[in-house]
Amino acid sequence: MSVLLETSVGDIVIDLETELCPKTCENFLKLCKVYYYNLNAFFNVSKDFLAQTGDPTATGTGGESIWSYVASQGEQKSVPRYFTPEIVPKLKHTHKGMVSMAVAPSIDGEKGGCGSQFFITLADNIAYLDGKHAVFGHVVEGLETLDKLNDIFTDQDSRPFKDVRIRHVVILDDPFPDPEGLVRPPSSPVRPPDDSRRIAEDEDPLATLPEEEEERERRRKAAAASALTLEMVGDLPFANVRPPENVLFVCKLNPVTRDEDLELIFSRFGTIMSCQVIRDKKTGDSLQYAFIEFDKREEAEQAYFKMQNVLVDDRRIWVDFSQSVSRLNGSWSNNPKMGPRHREKGGFGGRDDLEETRRYRASARENDRRDYGMVFEVPDTGSSHRRRRSRSRHRERDRSTERRQRRSRSPLPRERTRRSSQERRPHRDR
Repeated sequence: MSVLLETSVGDIVIDLETELCPKTCENFLKLCKVYYYNLNAFFNVSKDFLAQTGDPTATGTGGESIWSYVASQGEQKSVPRYFTPEIVPKLKHTHKGMVSMAVAPSIDGEKGGCGSQFFITLADNIAYLDGKHAVFGHVVEGLETLDKLNDIFTDQDSRPFKDVRIRHVVILDDPFPDPEGLVRPPSSPVRPPDDSRRIAEDEDPLATLPEEEEERERRRKAAAASALTLEMVGDLPFANVRPPENVLFVCKLNPVTRDEDLELIFSRFGTIMSCQVIRDKKTGDSLQYAFIEFDKREEAEQAYFKMQNVLVDDRRIWVDFSQSVSRLNGSWSNNPKMGPRHREKGGFGGRDDLEETRRYRASARENDRRDYGMVFEVPDTGSSHRRRRSRSRHRERDRSTERRQRRSRSPLPRERTRRSSQERRPHRDR
């Protein structure tokens, strides 16, 4: 009676001692049948000693017998976690490749015994284990796989740095009937049962990339780290932000070029949502660049190809796609961790992956203006003139009030008044 273990370092074929250890072999075979061992890790590998597995938690404290497993899956009464080990004096750990069930000690009133954990010896004549653990089989094929296991690098706890797992188990022969209530899963698990932080079994830690690809990967990681830093300090709305694809950046403009002029020139390529020449906040002078937002990305692409180096107001302009993300700050997000959400209008800037951010409840956008407020706002000349007139009136009123208060506090007028009254008053001596 044999079982094939397909591991990440090779295959191992085990012959079972079904006549000498029937209960142990039945437990092992039925656990294999329900895929209990699939994706289990070899969590304890000691060089020239043993390789231990069979614990889904990979801690050395987990695992249970098939009867306990079946009872936990159904509505049957509770069954002890372990069963009594079948230690046969005839079967000893005399050769490399002996397969034994690990015997758990009794802890906190729970009776010890055999569950699901087993180990394979990696050397000959390990008499220390005789009489303590139950031998129930031996390896007949795959001794070279055991040599690979023996040479694996491990940490101070004998845990391999790189995961070594049982990928699949194939039962070559099973003479035992299934226990009552045993249900075979429809498929093997696809994820390991334990939460491993080790090097993945399909990952090569010593693999090297070509120089160009390694430099590209280094720059990608550096850019991601910089973006995260900028998000933390508030310069970016979110680390994985990307600029909108329907906004053009136009520079080298003539200072006399106005918003209306650019909008009229670029409107032949499609619907323009906003067009703004960026101006100095204090003086209102043009900074000679602008942002033009189209309704669709295709329209922006067409304008990009057609308007490059075109003469506008005796200046050859330069057109490129905008890389600014200031308008996205606090309003739109393409964070994949947020997951899909329902959008009434869907997307922003010609991109469907952008969605309006929400804090605690859905709300309309506070600022629904058409202007492209990226760097500076264009000053409103009418309102500015009104504000200047209002400030001048206030200043004039404050000056007049201050003059009246100063006049009332001055002693000179009171002295003059006192002398004039004395001059008019007749002297008693006269």
